[in-house]
Amino acid sequence: MDTALLTVNAGSSSLKFALYRADAAPARDAQVRGSIDAIGQRGRFRLHEAAAGSSEHEVSAASHEQALTLLLDWLAARHPGLILRAAGHRVVHGGAEFRQPVRIDDQVVAALDKLIPLSPLHQPHNLAGIRALARLRPELPQVACFDTAFHHTLPPLARNFALPRDMSARGIRRYGFHGLSYEYIAHVLPEHLGDAAEGRVVVAHLGHGASLCAMRQRRSVETSMGFTPLDGIPMGSRAGALDPGVLLYLLREEGMSVAQLDELLHQRCGLLGVSGISGDVQTLLASAHPHAAEALDLFAYRTSQAIAAHAVALGGLDALVFTAGIGGHAAPVRAAICQHLAWLGLHLDAAANASHGPRISQADSPIAAWVIPTDEEYVIARHAWALTATPAL
Repeated sequence: MDTALLTVNAGSSSLKFALYRADAAPARDAQVRGSIDAIGQRGRFRLHEAAAGSSEHEVSAASHEQALTLLLDWLAARHPGLILRAAGHRVVHGGAEFRQPVRIDDQVVAALDKLIPLSPLHQPHNLAGIRALARLRPELPQVACFDTAFHHTLPPLARNFALPRDMSARGIRRYGFHGLSYEYIAHVLPEHLGDAAEGRVVVAHLGHGASLCAMRQRRSVETSMGFTPLDGIPMGSRAGALDPGVLLYLLREEGMSVAQLDELLHQRCGLLGVSGISGDVQTLLASAHPHAAEALDLFAYRTSQAIAAHAVALGGLDALVFTAGIGGHAAPVRAAICQHLAWLGLHLDAAANASHGPRISQADSPIAAWVIPTDEEYVIARHAWALTATPAL
């Protein structure tokens, strides 16, 4: 591996990364995957190398720059002579301007800075990773890949709120998220569905953050997240769709500040809020407490309702795809969702579902159900490779 592509996903206190060969268009399997957790305190440097297996050790990184320094130093020691061709970054919000991945320069960074109010919990950390790597490797080309870009095919009917038109003109509209995950699923759908991949497909990206995407001809025509990642179905610690009157009530009658409301909506709702136990599905599945079951039942009910609504956008449903942490690994949750959708013609194969598929519906089911793992890093690597194939003009 003489030349490689680095992918970076910088969070508030973590740095996820992957390394792909870059002597040709990247193959699907990364050579290295890993993460550095608990930035700002003692954390763990976790690695999985295709040729050497998994390892982890304790590290201390006070900032994203120090975390990247640890990573670059490890690469230099482990793979002497390795040349990084480019780095691709996950960036949550591209706004209305960025409809596809771009080479990063000062103008792009300035534009992304202006989008921080649209994603205050994610955008600053994505930018911190970009800036840190630019300081450490100023000669290294960097590429931004946006979670919102896949949804720029949303028709106006799906994109607009019922707000005054001048507000829509100012960018208050539905953007959608998890686009890198949906782009990967769209890319591999023909391998699983054949010609049906071009039909009416709903993809359920169910993880700690959860959303849905309705695809026709493998393009987004509807999605559950809207202006922010707070919208849509319930999540680990986010409520999902919520009557805005609840927020007005909490502000007016209970005297909550904007900061308190922000913390409530992001950190204390969803599965965690309903159960009072945890926002982690595996923890709730293992619990005998009735509140755990209530939280999971609500999650399955609201998710199946939203899937049915996405089928309306498609004029029917040919296939349902589960992906991400919950979608890929929580068979009881998938079963509960599919049970709610049996009236639509989705007939689950219990044995296939228990073994996580890939196809989990019965052979004669009018709606096919699948479990397909996602890979956002591969999508980022492909874009980084394509945008650095020739020098920037």
